[in-house]
Amino acid sequence: MEAPEGASHEDLAIAEIGLDSTQLPSGGLFAALPGTRSHGASFAASTPAAAVLTDEAGLSILQGEGYAKPVIVVDNVRDVLGFVAAEIYGHPSRDMTIIGVTGTSGKTTTSYLIESGLIAAGANVGLIGTTGTRINGEPVPTKLTTPEATTLQALFSRMRDRGVTHVVMEVSSHALSLGRVRGTDFDVAGFTNLSQDHLDFHATMEEYFEAKALFFDPASPMCAKKAVICIDDEWGEKMAARAQDPTTCTTVGKQADIAAVDIKAEPSGAQRFTLTFADRSLDVELPLPGRFNVANATLALSLIDAVGGDTAAAAKGIAGVGVPGRMEKIDEGQDFLAVVDYAHKPAAVAAVLDTVRAQVDGKLIVVVGAGGDRDAGKRPIMGAEAVRRADLVIITDDNPRSEDPATIRAAVLEGANSALKEEAPAARGTRVMEIGDRREAIREAIRSAGTGDGVVVAGKGHEVGQLIAGVNHHFDDREEVRAALTDPTLSPSGNHPESKKR
Repeated sequence: MEAPEGASHEDLAIAEIGLDSTQLPSGGLFAALPGTRSHGASFAASTPAAAVLTDEAGLSILQGEGYAKPVIVVDNVRDVLGFVAAEIYGHPSRDMTIIGVTGTSGKTTTSYLIESGLIAAGANVGLIGTTGTRINGEPVPTKLTTPEATTLQALFSRMRDRGVTHVVMEVSSHALSLGRVRGTDFDVAGFTNLSQDHLDFHATMEEYFEAKALFFDPASPMCAKKAVICIDDEWGEKMAARAQDPTTCTTVGKQADIAAVDIKAEPSGAQRFTLTFADRSLDVELPLPGRFNVANATLALSLIDAVGGDTAAAAKGIAGVGVPGRMEKIDEGQDFLAVVDYAHKPAAVAAVLDTVRAQVDGKLIVVVGAGGDRDAGKRPIMGAEAVRRADLVIITDDNPRSEDPATIRAAVLEGANSALKEEAPAARGTRVMEIGDRREAIREAIRSAGTGDGVVVAGKGHEVGQLIAGVNHHFDDREEVRAALTDPTLSPSGNHPESKKR
């Protein structure tokens, strides 16, 4: 511990730690990290913190300002932040069963399935993920899929104090790369799959994989005690090999330790299957459509099994699960299928469209766009995947953020127009439209739908805002689809509820 001459080094009782100088209470420990524009140490003087945790650059700033409180100096604050936070809050993750789920697609759905299954099995469950955080069903405001290490450990402490026995959390590649889950005692980690995404943050797919591998590699300080890995793609097989120890790693998939067999889909989209373990089998009812959701449910029940949960009771629990913005049906009495889904990467768009195509007899319509300030390489691929599957592709804005929306749409259009030349789209007569206004794009999709068709609005799912030029405007795809469905002026074929009443 260092400080400018004259500073006191007497023992301090630290009860909290944080990164935000405006939120930290008196007596806390301020973690001052280097930022893209300035160093956190520049804000130390404005916080009532009792001490500062920083690096050599931060110490220089503090000394230059004559900072008089104790300073703890480390080489890299992020390397120790999680462990320090865990120590301050009494290592709360050790007192609960912690289940982490990572992968490109399916993290949220798998987490919801685990949560519902564990609750049905009698557990008190905390959930942390993309759609928010809940403690025993009560929403807790958070901004990130996986909160910063200081926030995460404080959240664990609150969960422990409220009697939570099991925590289910999505763990992003960003969180692993930035060490947000260091200091967390994971009982088991689950891997869904890997496909192109986040290549704005990770330079290559290999780098993306290596970030995920930090959760499974025995040499990593973030490695969980056990692993359950879906091996239905090459990345899953590679991850299982990285996990190394067959006594602590279980594989799930078509040909794995645990497999789903006798899969049957009902007209409603619900599915039934049998889950085969080494010593038993389990009949499962899943209200969600799509083979990818069978994979998610298989992983969820296998993770519950890995921590000693009652899988029979858990299977009953997932029979009634619903996941916001994930294959969420919007039904206002229309005679065609309307679905909102969070799919915002090529493989997810393809999977959702394949699923809906299998459910409808008519044409398939998709509204799709791509986000700004994110992996630009996936934009044309998303357009191409949509054209290969849909009869009408409406390209619109997603979250442009700071980018020019027209530039983003142009990249998606490039891939879409290229795919139009392929045999299947050409034979099908697939059409592509560009409508920048997302509300109007959704209205056009509903206007174009007829009896037996399927409409998919992809990209934003559960989100209730649209980020345009730094401003977050309220926008909810589900609300917009519902409004369009109940607008009789959009129904040339009389397939809307209001039209039928006349």
